[in-house]
Formats: sequence, C-alpha cells, structure tokens
Amino acid sequence: MRMKRLVLAGLAACACQPALAASLRGVTTLHGPVVYLHDLFDDAGPNADRALGPGPAPGDRIVVEAAQLNAIARQFDVPWRSVSSADRSVLEWPGRPLRQEEAVDAVKAAITATGASDDIDIDIPGFVPPMVPVDASVSAAVSQLDYDPNTGRFTAALTVTGETMNALSTRISGKAEPMASAMVAVTRLLPDTILRADDVKPARIRASRVPEQPVVSADQVVGMQLRHPLVAGQPLRLADLMRPPLVQRGALVRMELSDRGLTVSAEATAIDDGAEGERIRVQNVNSRNFVYADVVGPDRVRVVPGAVVSTLPARFDRRMRTP
Repeated sequence: MRMKRLVLAGLAACACQPALAASLRGVTTLHGPVVYLHDLFDDAGPNADRALGPGPAPGDRIVVEAAQLNAIARQFDVPWRSVSSADRSVLEWPGRPLRQEEAVDAVKAAITATGASDDIDIDIPGFVPPMVPVDASVSAAVSQLDYDPNTGRFTAALTVTGETMNALSTRISGKAEPMASAMVAVTRLLPDTILRADDVKPARIRASRVPEQPVVSADQVVGMQLRHPLVAGQPLRLADLMRPPLVQRGALVRMELSDRGLTVSAEATAIDDGAEGERIRVQNVNSRNFVYADVVGPDRVRVVPGAVVSTLPARFDRRMRTP
C-alpha cells in the first residue's frame, strides 16, 4: 500500500506540470534585419512567425537573456520556461565589409554623370566600409555629390542597398585624378642595367605621376643603360637613360688620328666615360697632351683634328692615377 501511494503522488505531481513542447535555440544565424519568434524557439506554436523587432546589424550579434526569454514566451504563449538564469539565445547576422572597389565605382559613376571624363582614378583615404550581409547582393550608389572639377576633390553620401537589408548611408571624401599613359618598370631595376623590352610595359597612371619628358615607347629604352634605380611601377624619364658607354673613365683606349689619308694610332687614357658617337677627353700616354676624341667603338676613339687643348695639369694627372 505504501508503494502505491507513492506512485499515485508522483502521478499527481506530473499532472500539475504542463508539458513543455518548445525548445530554446542557443545560437541562430539570421538572414535579415528582423527577429522572429521562431528564431528564439523551436516548435514555438501558432505565433512562431510573429516578428519581434529589429535584430543585429550585419556582422553583429545580440544576446537575449533568460528573463527576457521568459517574458517573450509568456507573451506569445510559447510552452517554454527557463531552468537556469544562464539560459540565453544568441542571434547573429553574418556580414562583410563593403569592398572599397564598390564605393570607388559608385563615385566614378556619379562624377562621370557630371560630364567629366571616366578616365580617372578615385582615391578615398581613410575609407571605413559599412558592413553588409555576407550572403546578400548589394549595390552602392552616390545619393549626393559635391565635386570640384578644378581640384578633383569630392565629398559624397554613399548609399548601400540590398534585398535582405535596410539601406545604409555613409559620407566619404577623396580626390579624383585624370589618368595618362606612361612606360613603367615591370620590376625593380638597378643602376647601370642595360634595358630590354620586357623590363618595361605601358601603363595607365595618374597624370600627376607622369614626369617631364616621359618615355612613351619601349623603342626608346631597349639597349639603353639606366642611370638611377627604379622600383616596380615607376614611370621612366628620358633623363633616366643613357647610351651604354663603350669607353670607361680611366681605361686605356686606342686613339686614332686621320689626316690627309694618313692614320696614326697611339694609346691614351680616357678622362670621361663615353658612348658611341660621344665626344670625350683623353690624355695621350706619351705626350701627356689633353685632347678631345669621338668614341667610335669599344675602347676606341678618333681624335678630332686640331683638338689638342692643353697639357694636363699635374694635380689632375695625380688624381687620375689614384686608385
């Protein structure tokens, strides 16, 4: 009899407890800006599709604690109640930052619509991208533009819209610069490099980066020697180039003098570097005379008739002999 009474008492206790059909969702990934009842509870009953309010922004999350969950469950007749104050539900909406290229394209379209050329480069320094849903197709457009064609500077209101998101708006500013053609280094180039056609390439760069007397074709650089180092992407100037010297300063050269059908040769010391066709100074090894001569080949010069200038000063001679 004692056992029977205990069993009946247990059944009576169970009868007082309502069956809990709903279960709490610990983490829910949202796909829109609104939170629904079914985002918090599984088997939430007839009100499962009831909208509760705005959710987190893309890339953000909110946490619903036990007390608020109990209140929501009571309000919408959800058969659930917390068993611990640690019960909670985390709602998150995955996001990604808007790509800067998307903002640049929107600004370029707005500036072009004013009648400006579309051959421009847009710079938006300090761009802080708004977060957009990671799985949404979004579009960016400029809803307000303040553009100065003389300086290229602009400020704009950038509006981002998408099918599953509320419209976002942010202000951006920057500069639009016209583009120009130039030959640039393909890779880092060291001084004295003899340039080949594949060392350079044509590129569109900001007009402000194009130097005076720019190189405009590969034909201008092939076989030329580089005076200064260049980094990849740096535009070339004609002043950066020189013909490779056939005569090096301080080298012994064969000096020729032709006059009235008679050719005389002698050794000389080059005072200057010289490429083919350039006129340099040389010093006759025997006479010590300082003369001008044209470079005609590797370590070969031809003396200009009557171009003996003077005897090289002793101090200059000593400097040439010092290693």
